[in-house]
Amino acid sequence: MNAVPIVLFWALAVWGLLSRKPVLLYLFFATMPVGAFAVIPTALTGGLTFTATPIVSLLLIGRTFFDRTGPAAFLSLAVLPGRLMLLTLFWLTAALCTLFLPRLFAGSVMIVPMRGIVSAPSPLFPSTQNISQFAYLSISVFSVFAFARMLQPAAMRQHALRAMCLGGFVTIATGLLDYASQFLPISPLLEPFRTASYSLLTDIEVLGGKRVVGLMPEASAFGAQCLAFLSALYFYRRAMDSDRLRDILVPAAIGLLALCAWLSTSSGTLVGVALFVCVAGLEWLARINTPEGKEAVYRRGLGGEMSVTVLAVAAVAVMTILQPQILDPVYALVQRMVLEKQSSSSFTERGMWRSTALASLIHTHGFGVGLGSTRSSSSVVGVFSSTGVAGGVLFYAFVLQCMLRRVRGAPAESQFILSAFRFSYIPPFVVSLMVGDADFGGMAAFGFGIVTAVAIAQHRETERTAPASGYLLPA
Repeated sequence: MNAVPIVLFWALAVWGLLSRKPVLLYLFFATMPVGAFAVIPTALTGGLTFTATPIVSLLLIGRTFFDRTGPAAFLSLAVLPGRLMLLTLFWLTAALCTLFLPRLFAGSVMIVPMRGIVSAPSPLFPSTQNISQFAYLSISVFSVFAFARMLQPAAMRQHALRAMCLGGFVTIATGLLDYASQFLPISPLLEPFRTASYSLLTDIEVLGGKRVVGLMPEASAFGAQCLAFLSALYFYRRAMDSDRLRDILVPAAIGLLALCAWLSTSSGTLVGVALFVCVAGLEWLARINTPEGKEAVYRRGLGGEMSVTVLAVAAVAVMTILQPQILDPVYALVQRMVLEKQSSSSFTERGMWRSTALASLIHTHGFGVGLGSTRSSSSVVGVFSSTGVAGGVLFYAFVLQCMLRRVRGAPAESQFILSAFRFSYIPPFVVSLMVGDADFGGMAAFGFGIVTAVAIAQHRETERTAPASGYLLPA
């Protein structure tokens, strides 16, 4: 039975690799919610788990640069300051740190290992986790390169946004199926997709109800996936050229993703959803106050969005007045999973991971301990403790560069994409401060790649039209 989904995945992967259509792009997003599925039997890999999305990413990278102009395109992305030079320098720094530092500081620095006893610090020593974590980070980095080249044509960007919608609906489907497994005998259908070698927490209950995990290893991972798609679909939807997708399917997906995020009962996800609402409100205010003229395009659709929001708030208010106890489960869950979280053992343990990782950065004089050496439970702490001060500064300088990209005179679609990245990046990033690691993952890689692709495409269009207008762009 377990062989069926593996064969199906590889059939789709080979089809995507050989097809002229962007099959791999759709497969990239569709496999994101299936994080507990080992696409190579773990008996053949010595217990290592290779999930679907990194494999698809590797195929996507190879397909993008495996042509006559591929090496030159890759090199131009890597060395030009306005493209991905900062990310390249970060990756080189991470490589040097991971190769040398676990050996240089072996036995002299305390860390919390990625595997084994994680409840107490232990001395640093090189391990296979250094290699595997660097491999995963490398896949994420080179995925940015692939997206930056692949998504320069506007038609491909539309395919990517449609693929994102597919990934959102797959996330919803896996979550609802896992929830339904409490009442229907469908668990045997889900088990073939739960073949990872690491611990899978699929039957945890909170307040008498099952924590929904979908096909992810645990509820917090599923909740983070829901939040990532929720934030991305909400903000990127205005760049979609299909009215049916933008105005019907995406709003439905957003509502269902919010429901699945709630069913995950993950404290980080609940905080992330609350932050998403705040960021959406700030984006709303920014669009309302956009001046008339060239930037008035951002105000499109405000009337309909305001009407839906007012109706939703009014409906909740009426239900609360008629049935005040209807919100009691909400209060109970927030009280248990957010307000009382600091008294839990997991909160204390994760705090110990972060403090130990920060201490390792200090004890190595700011050089770090290499990827895969220590648990951090925080993306920022993970980046700095793994790649040192130099690596952390390079990476977050690159993030800032992506956030500040501008494309003057670009079509509305390009402007929407840049704006969407800025707002959609914030909620998952804040949650990653509590539960993340040094690998920024597939959704962030897509965001970095698409804004870089938009900037490159617009720069080329400006250069192409410059002679006709008599204006030459500076070299």
